[in-house]
Amino acid sequence: MTSAEATQADITEEIEKISAGYAGGESQTRLDYPPYRSSILRHPTKAPQQADPEGVELWSPVFGQRDVGELESDLTIQHRGEPQGERIVVSGRVLDGDGRPVRGQLVEVWQANAAGRYIHQRDQHPAPLDPNFTGMGRCLTDDDGYYRFTTIKPGPYPWRNHRNAWRPAHIHFSLFGTEFTQRMITQMYFPGDPLFALDPIYQAVVDPAARERLVATYDHDLTEPERWMGYRWDIVLTGPHRTQMEQLEQTEAEQ
Repeated sequence: MTSAEATQADITEEIEKISAGYAGGESQTRLDYPPYRSSILRHPTKAPQQADPEGVELWSPVFGQRDVGELESDLTIQHRGEPQGERIVVSGRVLDGDGRPVRGQLVEVWQANAAGRYIHQRDQHPAPLDPNFTGMGRCLTDDDGYYRFTTIKPGPYPWRNHRNAWRPAHIHFSLFGTEFTQRMITQMYFPGDPLFALDPIYQAVVDPAARERLVATYDHDLTEPERWMGYRWDIVLTGPHRTQMEQLEQTEAEQ
C-alpha cells in the first residue's frame, strides 16, 4: 500500500503488529520500518566507508565566521519583534556512557514555529510563517556538560507519509565531535503528546524504554514565573542508556 493509499488506521495497525512482535534486545532505530514509508528509500544500502576528515571538511557546512556567541542559544531574540507562541527553556547535559560530562560540545537545534511550519522552501503547508522566528540556534556545553536554549514550543505539522499524517511536536538536535565526520542527530519530544502512538518515526524506535528517553520532562525549577516553561532533556552519547540517534539520510525534508 502506497503513502497516498494508506490511512492513519492502516499505519496504526502496522505499528501495533510490529510492537506486538517485538522480542526485546534492539538498541537502534529500525532502518527498514514499513509504517515509515520513505525509510526504505532513505537508509544506507551499502557498508560505510572510511572518510578522510581533512578532505570532508573542505566540503562541510559553514556555521558562521566567528565563534559561537552566548546570544545564539536564545531563538526568541534573533529578530526585532517578539515571536509568537509559548516561550520555553530546554536544558540538559550531554554525557558519555559512564555519566561523565562532555565539555565544549557544539549543540545545534532547529525546529518548526508555534504553528508547525519551518522556514524552508519545501515546507509549503498552509500554516503561517513567523517573521520573528527562524527556528535555529546553537551553543557549546559548559564544563559540566550543560546546554541551554530559550525558544518557542513548536507545533505539530502534517507530512506526507500517509493520509492525515501528523508529526508530534519536536526539536531537532545536532551534536558535533572534534570533526565534521563526527555528527549525531536526534529529536526531542514533549511529554504527553497524543500523536506518539500514531507517528511512525517515533515508533521506529521499537524499544519502549529507548523511546521514552527521547521525551523531555517538565522541570519546575527551570520554569520562571511569567516568562517561560522549563523542560529538561539529557543526551547520552554511548552505552546501554544512550539517546537514540537518526541516520543522516533520514533527517532531510520529512515533509
